[in-house]
Amino acid sequence: MMTDRTVDRLSPALRIVAAALVVISMGFVVGRSLVPQASGASTRSTAVADTVPAGLETATIAGGCFWAMEERFKMLKGVVSAVPGYSGGKSASPSYEEVCAGTTGHAESVQIVFDPKVISYHDLLDIFMHVHDPTTPNRQGNDSGTQYRSAIFFRNAQQKATAEKVIGEIRTARVWPGAIVTQLTPYTKFYRAEDYHIDYCPNHADNGYCQNVVNPEVDHFKSMYKDWLK
Repeated sequence: MMTDRTVDRLSPALRIVAAALVVISMGFVVGRSLVPQASGASTRSTAVADTVPAGLETATIAGGCFWAMEERFKMLKGVVSAVPGYSGGKSASPSYEEVCAGTTGHAESVQIVFDPKVISYHDLLDIFMHVHDPTTPNRQGNDSGTQYRSAIFFRNAQQKATAEKVIGEIRTARVWPGAIVTQLTPYTKFYRAEDYHIDYCPNHADNGYCQNVVNPEVDHFKSMYKDWLK
């Protein structure tokens, strides 16, 4: 169980609302679908092999902007890699533009390879359910569409049972005031996002979305889970 969660139960919701208000007050709309592709970058996502080294496991989650999810989860002890991409749809090797159009069925996702001896699947999902809003269907903040839905892509019966347990714990603890709508979906495939999405915010410090949405969420994450950081 997590040991560094002694925060106001409504703090995740208040944080998301505050971030949205900051962006609105600055006079522009946060629409990641409007972010242009970097010149010379790859134009399609790449299917990722599902094999990992012995002793490691994989988790695939979706909870809004994958820039923010990647930045936060790669900081955790025991996480070997956190890669942004697309999962949950039927289109093979979709492009960012296609996913943003909402026609592929894919959600912006993060695939996490981790050492269960250091951080468990339960702990990862517990963190996940605290750092995004699992009560807003197809929306996170000002990002809307099925590609921003909340989802856990389980690989086996054990992962499914763990996900159900975590959601139940979050619901019982009333961490969020609304009904949880996170989808539990069997994992099928993960497509690594185009190269320019990898480490996007660290590589684009002047991007308004990164400055006003991602960076504050990362800072909050660092304070909330400081005992879990590498």
